[in-house]
Amino acid sequence: MQQLNSIMKKILIITYYWPPAGGPGVQRWLKFTKYLPDFGLDTYVYIPENPSYPILDETLSKDINPKVKIIPNKIWEPYQLAEKLNPKNKAYKGGHFEKKENQSFLSKVSVFVRGNFFIPDARKFWVKPSAEYLQEFIQKEKIDTIVTSGPPHSLHLIGLKLKKQFPNLQWLADFRDPWTQISYHKELKLTSWAAKKHENLEREVMQTADIVLATSYSDGENFKKIGANRVEVITNGFEEVKQEQTEKDKNHFQITYSGGLEMLRNPVALWQALAEITKENTTFKQDFKLNFYGSLAEDVKQIILQNNLSDNLVIHGYVSHQESLNAINKANLLVLTNFDNEASKGIIPGKLFEYMATGNPILAIGPKDADVEKILKKTEAGNYFSHQDTSAIKSFILTLYKHWLANPNQKFETNESEVQQFSRKNLTKKLVEIINS
Repeated sequence: MQQLNSIMKKILIITYYWPPAGGPGVQRWLKFTKYLPDFGLDTYVYIPENPSYPILDETLSKDINPKVKIIPNKIWEPYQLAEKLNPKNKAYKGGHFEKKENQSFLSKVSVFVRGNFFIPDARKFWVKPSAEYLQEFIQKEKIDTIVTSGPPHSLHLIGLKLKKQFPNLQWLADFRDPWTQISYHKELKLTSWAAKKHENLEREVMQTADIVLATSYSDGENFKKIGANRVEVITNGFEEVKQEQTEKDKNHFQITYSGGLEMLRNPVALWQALAEITKENTTFKQDFKLNFYGSLAEDVKQIILQNNLSDNLVIHGYVSHQESLNAINKANLLVLTNFDNEASKGIIPGKLFEYMATGNPILAIGPKDADVEKILKKTEAGNYFSHQDTSAIKSFILTLYKHWLANPNQKFETNESEVQQFSRKNLTKKLVEIINS
């Protein structure tokens, strides 16, 4: 592949999530670094030597480019201790929050401590030793560009310290999710002092970084309002791998959700729509399966069961990324859901792009005028609904079901040229152009 720059630039990625970590957090920079050397960048990745990951997926290690140099360093974090005090910390570590009315006293205390004492997060203890270690490393290796990827947003504080030490060092602060503007931030039971500290740290990062990377258009606009000098939007994406034509299950209409689903994103309208269809259509009740690959919160499961869907529910639990890809390829309908509030309009779940790569129809639920809705319209990869659109969801499912009855292998038509813009290789090319500009 032709290099975009004849001079071999050196780039250092500072990230918490790296194989064997599983889940969406690891995917973004694992995939960028897979292709960065092809574009002429000498690539280093700084990671914790002894992290506390909520889920593991050893299969992702195969995507590590052998040209990438890994720099591990030890970290101390309090999650192991917290889990002994309150097992539900495992869920919080994975980004899951119970609704306030369902929280135990220990849960409430745990969330309060997390939000007010660990600012910006529990990985704050990695900031100072990492900055000290990397100061020497940057000088020795003559690093040109650093990237910090958050959450955890404490990694941006490493970048902040390094930028102050080396003003000529190019710094990209990559926000996979927003900081204070993410939906669950208000669930942290923050004191006014703690809220102000979060906001001040966020503003300092935004105003000091040379480039702030956003994963959605709405986030990018919000980051500008906070004071970011330069904002670039690079969404997540999918591997440009041609999937063999997957033979669909002729006996079951497969509705599939991949990833974790907690109560705050619970698509009640979907369960209601499915309940109504199964009540009115005996054939559909016999034919359809509701599959979950990943962590399904117990309270969400109970609501599904309350809608008389127990005969159709199949909980597979956490599977490898490859198994998840196989499952979504075999699906007849893929489910995507987001928080039901304005603050979530800019959230674009990484699974959206893997869903699009399959060519299977997507049923997405979230706030109106969201970035996900814009992408689905542009790519023609599915339909978008609000959390109140029970009847419209019902109609969409029935239409797809009728098509499946007529031909289980019928292909859903998408705008393929628009879909391909979200391939990982094309997105990495865009990233390199930003770095070199």
